[in-house]
Amino acid sequence: MPNSNAPPPLARAATLILVRQHAGELQAYLLRRSPTSGFMPGLFVFPGGLVDAADGDELFWRDHQDLAPDAVSERLGKGLRFPDALSYAVAGVRETFEEAGVLLASKTGSADEDLKRAGERRLADSGRRGWFRTLAETEGWVHALSALAPWSHWITPVGMPRRFDTRFFVAALPEGQAGRPDMRETTEGLWISPQEALAGNLTGRTPLSPPTLVTLHELLNFPTLDALNRGREGRRWGEPIFPRMVSLGKGAGSIIVEPWDPMYGREDLPGDARNLTESLLPAGAPFSRLWNDGGIWKPVA
Repeated sequence: MPNSNAPPPLARAATLILVRQHAGELQAYLLRRSPTSGFMPGLFVFPGGLVDAADGDELFWRDHQDLAPDAVSERLGKGLRFPDALSYAVAGVRETFEEAGVLLASKTGSADEDLKRAGERRLADSGRRGWFRTLAETEGWVHALSALAPWSHWITPVGMPRRFDTRFFVAALPEGQAGRPDMRETTEGLWISPQEALAGNLTGRTPLSPPTLVTLHELLNFPTLDALNRGREGRRWGEPIFPRMVSLGKGAGSIIVEPWDPMYGREDLPGDARNLTESLLPAGAPFSRLWNDGGIWKPVA
């Protein structure tokens, strides 16, 4: 008999941290999830979503992406088997186009009209299974997996209604593109500096999902795109980031405890809603805990 108390199974997912250099600073592209979404409704996230079965079709993608199998494993595997590295990477490129309208791909003799036509197909067809593969096959796009680099590996905490095993990639915005939400899964898109996004999270202007908040904090270490490009070279997936979620009691919400918190490994990790307002940290300050304050995740000491 199934255990009704067992956490939901992990689903594989991919996320792409899309960045650009603008007005002398590094910016990231964030999308606001629909308020009707079943996961993180109304919060700002990076483009991403579930890995589809078609994302791992090795025979097909051999001719429709720009890395040889050995190069996929070397550049994007970093401990992953080739089939897994391929499927996560293709999913990241696909989801970025579906949600953000940014296509990491090229084709022989491509022009603005080709990209415009692909964008029209994205809005018309992206709800259909296998549409991205069909786009590559019929339009001749070769997807630029070479533009991606590994960033981090996240596992959703036990206690969340849906749970994911997610690989976060990072890539620079292709020249001549900007980003546009699909107005279905995502309702708003904006280019923003990490510092501004973190500050906006505290005021409620840009409420962030916990992994997005942590990642933007990491990006504070890279003031420019050139600095980030140097920092991502040779980066490996590292240990999975598997936060813990602790209930603070009825009506008091919950906190997320990150793996680098000194009390992370304690079985009797305490949860106390008292004085959390006084424990709020300013944007950009180091943190290891996030408090859900009325639907907004805020760093606390």
